[in-house]
Amino acid sequence: MSEGYHASRLTQDTRRNVLWSALWRFYFRRRIAPGDCVLDLGSGYGEFINNVVAARRLAVDTWPRLPDHVAPGVEAHVGMAQDLDWIADGAVDFAFASNLFEHLSQDAFAATLAALRTKLSAKGSLTILQPNYRYAYREYFDDYTHIAVYSHVSIVDFLTAHGWEVQEVQPRFLPLTIKSRLPVSPLLIAAYLASPIRPLGKQMLISARPVRGGGA
Repeated sequence: MSEGYHASRLTQDTRRNVLWSALWRFYFRRRIAPGDCVLDLGSGYGEFINNVVAARRLAVDTWPRLPDHVAPGVEAHVGMAQDLDWIADGAVDFAFASNLFEHLSQDAFAATLAALRTKLSAKGSLTILQPNYRYAYREYFDDYTHIAVYSHVSIVDFLTAHGWEVQEVQPRFLPLTIKSRLPVSPLLIAAYLASPIRPLGKQMLISARPVRGGGA
């Protein structure tokens, strides 16, 4: 992302770190073991990876200022999500991409999946968090850098078509943005994640693993 994007659409906001700290505490820490290697694709300001507790933490983003924002111990790499040659094969146990693939062409998405296939360990998986067009269509193109459209149905089909087995689909995982009148509170986030009904949920969460021996 360009400097202009970070100065306009994706400005730094302390509420975002409150959100990711709570998501780590109430959700992701149950899915990531202390000995894991975690890769954050499209890290932005690093709020997700900075809150992760793991043996090795990797962050990649095209934004040149990424290294200025990651926590000590996080290995930051400036580059494209599909350019993962700097990571050893089989090293990554948990790959994560938040609000990334709607900014990429389908070819770039497919290339990222192909690159990840060799970098994931035997237990490795990819978790995707991003807007669900079915519920966020009114606001979807308020972000001028959105170029691809996915619902919880189409992204599953895309992953399957490229040799991935989808393990989990949550169509309404989170509200669309922190930029609202609702307070960003750890306790409210915990209650929301625990609720079976999420009427404001416009971001989906998808978890998938590559089909070994298969591919795009």
